Amino acid sequence: MTVQPDDDRPATVLLVEDSDTQALRIRYMLQGHGFTVERVASGEAALDTLDSHIPDLVIADYHLPGMNGGQLARQLRMNAVTRTIPVLILTEGIEPGLEREGLESGADAYVPKSSDSTLIVFRIRALLREYAGNVRARPGRVFRRARILVVTPRHDATTDGGKVGALIDLLQRDGHIVTICADPAHFDQQILLDPERAPDCVVVDLTVGGFDGVVFCRRLDELRQEVLMRGGVPLRILAISPPSPDQREFSARVFETGVDDLVPDDVAPSVLALRIRVLVRRKLLQDDVRRIEVERQNREIAIKSARAEAAAIASKASLAEALEQANRELADANRKLIETQGKLVQTAKMASLGELVAGIAHEINNPLAFILAHKDTVARGLERVMDMEDASTDTGRDGREAILRKCRDRVASMNLGLRRIQNLVLNLRKFSRLDEGLFQVIDVPEALETVLALLTQKLGNGIVVHRDYTAPERLYCQAALLNQVIMNIISNAADAIVEAAERDNPVSDTPARGRIDIRTELRREGEDGAPHYVFTISDTGPGVAPEVQERIFEPFFTTKPVGAGTGLGLAIAYGVVQAHQGTLTVANREHGGAQFTISVPWRAQDSEDGHGGSDGRISGGQAGQV
Repeated sequence: MTVQPDDDRPATVLLVEDSDTQALRIRYMLQGHGFTVERVASGEAALDTLDSHIPDLVIADYHLPGMNGGQLARQLRMNAVTRTIPVLILTEGIEPGLEREGLESGADAYVPKSSDSTLIVFRIRALLREYAGNVRARPGRVFRRARILVVTPRHDATTDGGKVGALIDLLQRDGHIVTICADPAHFDQQILLDPERAPDCVVVDLTVGGFDGVVFCRRLDELRQEVLMRGGVPLRILAISPPSPDQREFSARVFETGVDDLVPDDVAPSVLALRIRVLVRRKLLQDDVRRIEVERQNREIAIKSARAEAAAIASKASLAEALEQANRELADANRKLIETQGKLVQTAKMASLGELVAGIAHEINNPLAFILAHKDTVARGLERVMDMEDASTDTGRDGREAILRKCRDRVASMNLGLRRIQNLVLNLRKFSRLDEGLFQVIDVPEALETVLALLTQKLGNGIVVHRDYTAPERLYCQAALLNQVIMNIISNAADAIVEAAERDNPVSDTPARGRIDIRTELRREGEDGAPHYVFTISDTGPGVAPEVQERIFEPFFTTKPVGAGTGLGLAIAYGVVQAHQGTLTVANREHGGAQFTISVPWRAQDSEDGHGGSDGRISGGQAGQV
């Protein structure tokens, strides 16, 4: 019995196999068990097939010409539409490390071709059952391969076996569409203004004499500015730099043209391909963000149209039958509004997540950079020690000891960097436990420290955070109270400090300086004097204007530039606090800056051992600075 999709049609399998004999054998085996099979001979052809329709399962040979099966699985997992397609990797035999490599690439299962056909069918059925509940969208264009243009006057770039040829081969193996421009003087630059043909990344080879690549890069930047003015997503530019007597001056000239990345000519092709992949990934991510923003704007227009239509119907309803009909239509419009609002909230969360990920990546890259640098120093030092022939003299022993001490110091520094990365990973694990909607007992100081650790990149070196945790450590609440609400307010406070500094001194490179105060305390509020857990977050920014305070919690209202914010962060925070029967208010401090106050009911019996003392304060206090 074959697992059927939800629409009762036979399960469709995309078979990626370059051997005609093996493909015929596997096709007959699958068709004999009721599957519909479509076969292509390469990973690139598989990506083109996915552009027109999505199968229920992909079976790929690991050893394929060009892109291998593991790289194909990685491409599928990077695309939002194809991410949930189950992938089964086949290979000729049990090769050491191959199964691990295939599974780490994103494949769901790994089976040798020599396995019994019954076992292969059972694995396929298990994968189809596991993914049976997934709903995959089928838009007109599903999978767009990245377009890369290589501008090089080398007419034999693909045949000389050199670095450019190796780079092109690596990019094609990744599934990218690579085009070569061997005559920059006759390049049709208007192609950059065509969204259907424009490349996502242009690689300019500056190493060939007789070609003014700097002028070419400047013209590319002018054209992509025009793309940006038209509302499109600009392409990325990477230049390959030749050796130069004054490398610093040359690099400055190239970067002034608008180049996004400059790579020296002596770097390995694999590293160069990796730098290009990073630029392409950012470009494709911006394409997705722009598509989401267009959809959001369309939904907003639909909301306004629905409201206008409902208001017109309500005003015209004069009789009971007309009123009843109008009420039904209004209820339907309200349901659509609620559904759309949920989608918009999710969009805001994804925007916040993207900003958080960028900061985390920077925090990891810093210690990683000096770990790699110190590793090379230690390696060179150990090689020098091993090459020392005469260590019996005092001079030889002193030299070896000096080198070994230096290596030991570098290893200690590397250990420090690894611990920073380890602490960041631990904070991420804690933060993931905060992304839950159920009410539970939360360790407030620990959760606040996790949020601050994840905002380290945004706070920078110039913004000081002062803590004053006088309330009990534990609070029974939704984790979103600390995850979404507190993080959003602290992030906004940091933005306000930075914007004020840039406005006062727009040309300064000095990090913005300011202070954010976080205080927790218990207060008795209301007519019954019930205890409330109160968070107070204040900053030294410019404060909030009175006319802004009146609308600050409205959905879609924002004071940030277009494209820098959705206007949903504080609206979501307000809704979360309301779900706790609490209050969220904003005011300006006497000496400048904004102050947000969150107050939620607190019950000792729900918060377990929330009291740190007889008055509910934390024993010893937890005031401090970072």
